[in-house]
Amino acid sequence: MAASRFRTVHLDAVEPVPVLQGQLLWRPLRATLGVRAFGVNAYTSRAAGDLVVEEHDESGSGAGGHEELYIVVAGHARFTIAGEELDAPTGTCVFLHEPDVLRTAVAVEPGTTVLAIGGPVGEPYTVSPWEFFFRAAPYADAGDWERAAAVAAEGLEEHPDSAALLYNLACFEARAGRLDDAMGHLRDAAAAAPDAVPGWAAEDTDLDPLRGREGFPA
Repeated sequence: MAASRFRTVHLDAVEPVPVLQGQLLWRPLRATLGVRAFGVNAYTSRAAGDLVVEEHDESGSGAGGHEELYIVVAGHARFTIAGEELDAPTGTCVFLHEPDVLRTAVAVEPGTTVLAIGGPVGEPYTVSPWEFFFRAAPYADAGDWERAAAVAAEGLEEHPDSAALLYNLACFEARAGRLDDAMGHLRDAAAAAPDAVPGWAAEDTDLDPLRGREGFPA
């Protein structure tokens, strides 16, 4: 990668990060290049049937409320957008201007790569909360709860009211044995999303050390 007035990297050189329990391979292109004006990342499949876009919309507490453009740069994908299927061979561009539309995509061929570009309309760009979840995922999968918590805490500097970030931080802290910190962040998450957090917490084994404590979301 050049260090002068431009930066360049081949997508294959961006080390893929397994996220969502290994269901999705995320290539953190935005962070690799240091992009600050918009979100840009890539996703690559190992096999046909793998996710290349996780099921999500852009209106939740972990999202950025972005317009998003997906470009199939290698292989062949199949998108499902608001229940409608779309065949997407190499070169297909899929633009979603409504943040609340549910979308997902799976690979039709091994090695399918989808580039995702997004940003909010009429607002300065900030890194979406979900990027911090994805960055923390390898540490959590390895049982390094302190490093996972550090990444989630970094996200709170940009998104102090994100229920999803607060909740994930509480989970990491609970697994690390930092129960008072975890309980505080769990309460903050419940205050930020009172309709969602009790459901998240109901059967989450990460939070078992906190059950029975006063203030546990019920």
